[in-house]
Amino acid sequence: MAASALYGASGFGKWAKLAAQQSLTQDQLLEFETFGNISLIHVTDIHAQLKPIYFREPEVNLGIGDARGQMPHVTGAVFRKAYGIEDGSPSAYALTYNDFSALAKTYGRVGGLDRVSTVINAIRADRPDALLLDGGDTWHGSYTCYQTAGQDMVNVMNALKPDAMTFHWEFTLGSDRVNEIVESLPFAALGQNIFDAEWDEPAELFQPYKFFDRGGAKVAVIGQAFPYMPIANPGWMFPEYSFGIRDENMQVMVDEVRDAGADVVVVLSHNGFDVDKKMAGQVQGIDVILSGHTHDALPEPVLVGKTHIIASGSNGKFVSRVDLDVRGGQMMGLKHKLIPIFSDVIAPDPAITALINDQRAPYEAALSEVIGKTDSLLYRRGNFNGTWDDLICDALINEREADIAMSPGVRWGPSILPAQDITREDIWNVTSMSYPNAYRTEMTGEFIHVILEDVGDNLFNPDPYYQQGGDMVRVGGLGYRIDVTKPQGQRISEMTLLKTGEAIDPSKTYVVAGWASVNEGTEGPPIWDVVENHIRNLGTVTVEENTSVDVVGA
Repeated sequence: MAASALYGASGFGKWAKLAAQQSLTQDQLLEFETFGNISLIHVTDIHAQLKPIYFREPEVNLGIGDARGQMPHVTGAVFRKAYGIEDGSPSAYALTYNDFSALAKTYGRVGGLDRVSTVINAIRADRPDALLLDGGDTWHGSYTCYQTAGQDMVNVMNALKPDAMTFHWEFTLGSDRVNEIVESLPFAALGQNIFDAEWDEPAELFQPYKFFDRGGAKVAVIGQAFPYMPIANPGWMFPEYSFGIRDENMQVMVDEVRDAGADVVVVLSHNGFDVDKKMAGQVQGIDVILSGHTHDALPEPVLVGKTHIIASGSNGKFVSRVDLDVRGGQMMGLKHKLIPIFSDVIAPDPAITALINDQRAPYEAALSEVIGKTDSLLYRRGNFNGTWDDLICDALINEREADIAMSPGVRWGPSILPAQDITREDIWNVTSMSYPNAYRTEMTGEFIHVILEDVGDNLFNPDPYYQQGGDMVRVGGLGYRIDVTKPQGQRISEMTLLKTGEAIDPSKTYVVAGWASVNEGTEGPPIWDVVENHIRNLGTVTVEENTSVDVVGA
């Protein structure tokens, strides 16, 4: 972590030291000593969260192989110790999971794009030609985003005036809709790895890179969309496109922009942090990677060779400011600040508040309808089940009359505090997607084992380039043991049907309910209806501690 000091300063600023008084001001959050001649503003993985939310960081974020024990694969007290974060401080609340419910009562909600706008405006007031770069997963993840096919987010983000963005979940709107939006964007849609599937040539609609003249220097921003779209998401929704890491092509692009006079090369990436680390070691000549997809939030860049990797969190919870000193055709220094968007501290931008309210107005009654209440902290984020996931799995088992439930290991979705009402908006914030059908099918014990092994390898393969999905598939009604150090086919053992305590029989058939299948034509009610019915029947939700997954080798 100290390596970033070779190139400049980094970190939180004074807000990390305010544990005693537990008080913050907007000026303290935005305090930054301008550095160099170029400023980058990075947001990523907003997941259509227009309004302030609660968002708990992960308790379990395992690193495998060379990533074991390395950032961002430490959490909680170990994370706080690494960065000198005081227990109970604003930074402890923003960046770790411990005492989350109690600290939430002190520090309040985070995010809200009208607050993000205030931060962006403040940076632009200081550095008027700062580049605003959006790392993707923007037009996905809420009730209004689903109802408007992403238009609510497009309208609000256009008002923030980004300079470029790249993509992932956006493609699950379907390629026709994506093409329609991208053709009208007033900024660059970037993806050097977005290719025409039929001809295996760069897709014409998406530029590989764009040049910007800033601070007397030539800045090249290269886009890197999520590489594994047809694996993690339904390929039939965007059949004319192919993706992949394409690091050989990335090297060609870096060389091309350098030959064209780029003084500094920035990659706007949706690879995920470990993939970005490997790519930084494979591709020479990248100065900064703005990392997205894995939702990591780090107060300092991670240095790989001469490449600085910046992680800016998710759900509108953080904005990164990165100042660069670029002289004589090279980057001489870097200064970085991860700015937490404490919603009660940062004043909203009134124009953006009005725009957000306008997007939501037609749906306000449906959004605000109370479905139930929770006695438990509901959260999602971590390598294994969160309480939101457990609740969804319970809903699938009960509403679909299944033995076992499977829920995708997605990272998006805000948290709900104990004693809060659960609204329809809350349910959609953790279920909204364009392939929501809750299937009910029969699977053999052997096939269930194959699924768990396959998803486990997507997460725990020691080669980051084979980590092709989200977190581990969430299961209900099923217990198992996973050894994350084993090779594929040998990680999963001791599978147990929880309602009987019997071992899963490879040859026996079980009724399995799930959702978010990538298969075309999947039938069943939308998952949000399944979860809403379940919560209505319960009235008040209580989610017990989940001890059904035994993780070893971590």
